[in-house]
Amino acid sequence: VEPQKFIGGMTAGGLGATDIGSKTTVVGLAKEFYHRVWKHYNKPESWKHETREEYKPKHNDAISDNLEVHWFFEPKVADRILTEMLSEAGVKVFTNERMVRENGGVKKEGNRISTVTMESGKIFGGKMFIDASYEGDLMAGAGVSYFVGREANSEHNETLNGTRALKVYAGKELDPYKVPGDPQSGILPGIEPKPPEPDGSADKRVQAYTFRMCLTDVKENQLPITKPENYDPLVFEPHLRWILVNPKEKPGKLFYKLTPMPNRKTDSNNHGLFSTDYVGKSAEWAEASYARRAELWQEHADYVRGYFWFLGNDARVPEHIRTETLRWGLPKDEFTAAGHWPFQLYVREARRMKSAHIVTEHDCRRTRLVEDGIILASYGMDSHSTSRFVDEDGQLRGEGGMLVRVKPYPVSYRSIVPVEKECANLLVPVCLSATHAAYGSIRMEPVFMMLGQASAYAAAQAIDTGKAVQAVPVDGIRRHVGTAELLAAVKPASEDAPAAEKGGKPAAGNQFQASVAALKKEGALKGDTAWLDTLKPEAPVDGAKVAELLIGKASLEKPVTDVDAALDALAADGTLPDAKKYWRDNARAGKTCKGAQVMQLCMRLGK
Repeated sequence: VEPQKFIGGMTAGGLGATDIGSKTTVVGLAKEFYHRVWKHYNKPESWKHETREEYKPKHNDAISDNLEVHWFFEPKVADRILTEMLSEAGVKVFTNERMVRENGGVKKEGNRISTVTMESGKIFGGKMFIDASYEGDLMAGAGVSYFVGREANSEHNETLNGTRALKVYAGKELDPYKVPGDPQSGILPGIEPKPPEPDGSADKRVQAYTFRMCLTDVKENQLPITKPENYDPLVFEPHLRWILVNPKEKPGKLFYKLTPMPNRKTDSNNHGLFSTDYVGKSAEWAEASYARRAELWQEHADYVRGYFWFLGNDARVPEHIRTETLRWGLPKDEFTAAGHWPFQLYVREARRMKSAHIVTEHDCRRTRLVEDGIILASYGMDSHSTSRFVDEDGQLRGEGGMLVRVKPYPVSYRSIVPVEKECANLLVPVCLSATHAAYGSIRMEPVFMMLGQASAYAAAQAIDTGKAVQAVPVDGIRRHVGTAELLAAVKPASEDAPAAEKGGKPAAGNQFQASVAALKKEGALKGDTAWLDTLKPEAPVDGAKVAELLIGKASLEKPVTDVDAALDALAADGTLPDAKKYWRDNARAGKTCKGAQVMQLCMRLGK
């Protein structure tokens, strides 16, 4: 049952650059989806505006041929594949069906949902229900406890939750007033007049939403991004001031992303402090009425459309930025039934359930390991900005952004089921039970897919056994999704932590030595390794030796003979998810690498 006209959410709605983390943790139907994308793009006829060979070098994370998956894709391809998967499974799809959120739209018998009534008058009854929406409307309608906003750090002994004010904008001082230097002129749009609560405090702010824009530079397949009717240049005055203190930067490097999708398209996400995120406009969404959500959707669309219009047409914007922006447009062959604009607003976070287990920063860092894990999440704890404000010195500052990397960690089954007394036949794989900090890691599409599959299996088991969803054994879920072996291999952080200096801070030297020892023990390092025993951060390193290290590490899984293949393999399995051009250029005979860089590499490879 889909409230919109279209299925697929963000996966079919513009988010083609999949947020992965560790690629080998993506299993089950999620991997099946990306495998079908891979098969699609293995056909020469799928390439209309470039070849596969031309596309593949554009981004290291786009394709994992060794895993037979294709992580980056066009929206229309995702839509077609998801539609095929639903059809093959015999799933009956109801679109444009919104549930009644007031006056008893959700009927319960005791602690079980019995029926859900739609605005159309249709009534859906069932033994089990799954709320896989971004907003959690069914969860809320069923009387399940939830939270919107950010918890205080103190509530769960976290460090990344609550308010998080930036010191200044990347070292740049920006004036927040309509007339620079004149507070009496008024504050620019989108800026709060005073600082938020102290860092780590609870509040109701929510990280920014946007549209993931699919753009193309193929002129014959391009429509221009037009000026919104209510365009107000003052909205983009802070953006202009940000541009003018970064005048040499280019789109793609700043201002907005140009992440390459097949056939000369992009997934253009927010990039930088002033970009496509509509900061400060998301807190109302979760509990807003359908009518108000429609207004907020349009406000976000007008903002993003206005931003691209501003960058391409405002004479105050440096010419090279205007020229590059006007090179891009909306693809004629995408979102054809939605006016060529993405149908799905990127609701990064809305309601979050409060169940028997709340996933926190401690789960993400693996300082706490649950026994009922059903899948692995692995993306960093990531939050986009939540607000902008005027500080005590009259400067413009931002608040809420973070990205802290994690290793793969288990997600508890209890986090996707409510407390039993509240509801015994509901699963919630998207608006699950997690703090703001932890949800920033979980909220990625492959994880939602795996949790969705786990929910469906658990629902079927609960029906077959007559049990509450809370009583379904997790072993069967793990086997069904394909995570049993992956979960069994996860260790608590204490077992792989480096030696520490006094005060508990990791000692970089000790960590490097421990990593080298681990690499030797597993067989990644062979032959003469004495150079590592005397390695200094300031000393150059023979690129051929670094190449041997990379090839040795990659060959533990599958034999490779050159550094490019090694880097591809290490990126694909999550060891080096961000394998950089630096190693491709310098880890070669006749080249040298910086000692400090090599030490960091060893610590990554030896984890």
